[in-house]
Order: sequence, then C-alpha cells, then structure tokens
Amino acid sequence: MIARLRGTLVEKEPSTLIVDVGGVGYAVTVGPAMAARVVLDSELILSISTQVREDSFTLYGFDSTDERRLFELLISVSGVGPKMGVALLDTLGPKGLSRAIQEEDSRALCAVSGVGKKTAQRLLLELRGKIMPVFTPAGAPALKAPAPAQAEDPLRLALARLGYKKSEIDRAIEGVERAGDNQGTLSQRLSASLRILSGGRL
Repeated sequence: MIARLRGTLVEKEPSTLIVDVGGVGYAVTVGPAMAARVVLDSELILSISTQVREDSFTLYGFDSTDERRLFELLISVSGVGPKMGVALLDTLGPKGLSRAIQEEDSRALCAVSGVGKKTAQRLLLELRGKIMPVFTPAGAPALKAPAPAQAEDPLRLALARLGYKKSEIDRAIEGVERAGDNQGTLSQRLSASLRILSGGRL
C-alpha cells in the first residue's frame, strides 16, 4: 500500500499529476486547485491515499497526512466517493471543512460541486465529533466561531484553494465588505466573491 511519494513532477493535468520516483511515473489524482498550484520539474512530497476497487487502483495525493486522513474520513460517509472527497477538500480546505462540520453549516458544504442537501446532512451527522480531534492540536480547545484574524477567514482559504492570488483575494473580500455581505454564510460570501472576480455584479 502506497502512503507517501517523494519525486519530481513531470506532467500535470487538471486532476492528475505524474510524479517520477526513481524512474517510475506514478499517476496521482488531486484537486484542480492543487494541480494549478504545483510547478513542473519541481520536487513534490505527497501524502497518498491508495484506493483499491474491483476494477481500479487509484492514488489520491494530499499536502499533509492530516489532509489525507480527513479525505479517508469523508469517503467513509455513505454516498461520498473519492471524487466528492477530493472536491470538498480542494474547495474548502481542511480548516474550512472542519469549521463547516463543527458549525453545522450545510450551505458551505452544498456550495461544493456535487454535494446536495442530503449528502451535506449525512456529512454533518456522521462526522460530528470525528474531525476536530484530527485538526485541533492536543490540549487546545475546539473553536466555536471563525477566528477574527484575516488568515483564519474560511473565505480567504477557499479562494486560495481555488488558485486565486493574494491581491485577487483581497480585492474580492473588500468588495464583499463594501456591499455589506460580509455577515453572510461562507457559501454566500464565496458566491459573491467569485462574481466580483469574474467581473459580475453582486
């Protein structure tokens, strides 16, 4: 079972990386945001979840062991397959997803492509109490609200996961605040930000 790869990125597509490890090329499935972020010919260290099915053997790559563990928790939920698990992590990131589960924010989950209301409710029900022990440092209290610091804003994290630059993220967040929509849910703020970045109006 493959759990970690360290090698050179020799090819990439929107959802697949080819990592050369000692002359052997491994095809690793990743989210579009990660694929857009990594650079050809650079060295990568990926935490790998190996998923074996009757007709397939697929490697899913993540930035960290914690992110891989969260992916494996996600796909343990009925109705959540690897493709949806990757989409949830790629869109919301580990912290944003953890916060959505903790705050029972089904709208944030439904903002991810392919996630419907029933699936969101199953995620909230089955993962409550399971995610925070993975992402909260030992001895630290569980967060009950988004931290006020800018770096902890789940909208900033979600936009970064989608591949936007810091200047674009700052512009989108400022636009949302000027429009008075900064008190909405993550899903509403994300939708408003994407409209701003695409040139549309709120």
